[in-house]
Amino acid sequence: MTSKIARRSLLAGTAAVAGLTTIYGPWRHNRVLAQSSKPILIGLTHDASGQFANSGQDEQRGTIMAIEEINAKGGVLGRKLTYIVADTETTPATATRVAERMVNRNEVAFIVGAIQSGVANAIGQVAQKYGVVYFNTNSSSPTEAGKDCQRVKFVWDGTGANFANAAAANAVKTFGKKWLLLTNDYVWGHNTSKATRETAVKFGAEMMDEILVPVGTRDFSPILLKVQQAKPDVIAAAVGGDDFKVMRQQVVDMKLDRKPAWLNNQQDWPDVYGLGIEAVFGVFGTTWYHKLDLPGVADLVKRYQARWPDTRIDVPGNVIYNGYMAMHELAKAIERAGSTNNHKVIRALEGHKMAARDRMQHHDAYIDPVSHHVQQTIYMATGNDKPVDKTDYFKILSSVGPDDAKDANEARDCKLPGFDKTPTYEM
Repeated sequence: MTSKIARRSLLAGTAAVAGLTTIYGPWRHNRVLAQSSKPILIGLTHDASGQFANSGQDEQRGTIMAIEEINAKGGVLGRKLTYIVADTETTPATATRVAERMVNRNEVAFIVGAIQSGVANAIGQVAQKYGVVYFNTNSSSPTEAGKDCQRVKFVWDGTGANFANAAAANAVKTFGKKWLLLTNDYVWGHNTSKATRETAVKFGAEMMDEILVPVGTRDFSPILLKVQQAKPDVIAAAVGGDDFKVMRQQVVDMKLDRKPAWLNNQQDWPDVYGLGIEAVFGVFGTTWYHKLDLPGVADLVKRYQARWPDTRIDVPGNVIYNGYMAMHELAKAIERAGSTNNHKVIRALEGHKMAARDRMQHHDAYIDPVSHHVQQTIYMATGNDKPVDKTDYFKILSSVGPDDAKDANEARDCKLPGFDKTPTYEM
């Protein structure tokens, strides 16, 4: 048996090694001996175009920072990490092609990245087909840790359900019971609005209507006129990416930013940065903020600014944070497993606990073994009326622990494929 055999040849179904027959579709166990001096290749699936291009490139900066820091400390198991990047174009069909190419042509050991949930789902399906461990770093549809979960996939962002659970009860009590849903017309928008509806109704909210926002909308005036006429107490908005940036400015221009109350689910930093503090309104969630008074936060900001001095986003936000932390945790999982064997790495991740101090958050986090979702601190925030500098857009209102924000539906909806249905490999 030779250590020179490439995984690609095994995946083609042409090799039998020491009694291990490679079966092509469905597979059982495909094995390749690790080459100790060979770098570990990571496939980075970060959008560079489409609705989430800004977030995709932001995410990429965080992931690359982590890889460089890991290599500076000697790599993983004595091996360096290398990476290739590909634009998924915020399109599931492109994401499928990218993932297939990364596995079969480039022979990546792991895949990291996604913003749009349809893209993440597409990559997850390809990854499960080949057994490739995949970190969905930033897409947040509840279905990613629910019905679309995979044995190989780990979800690192909070989901729409987490943010709804963290905010809904107080919003009903504070702002009123008449709610209107504003929903981006794709998987994340629909599933986030569904989770918001279910949670808010439990606390007494009455859903007046749901207005769908087509992806790519640039004139929000007809939609905002409907909002004015409906006169809700609360607008629960699940609008993301470039659509959200455009909508925010038009909401301010029409002076609808103060009344009715806006509950914006999650606010991704690249969607708001550059619009100015005055464009930040309503109550919203995030997983991290660069002004948190916690050990390690200020140092990460400095390292980011030194590494990326020319980017227009002057400070890291939640999207960078998720990519950065996920990449570090992948390296740690490989070290704990003592191997790049995918089954061993998956087992090293399932149920893994992460200290709040290490994650620069207020509560300890853990990877749910049932759904592979990182259960973590959820912060509720609003626009900052007393900023300390030009980057200080948010005022953090509260932090919610992972169990209080947890989506109970994950345990019901997620059915992880068994290890016997997950091809195994070692790079």
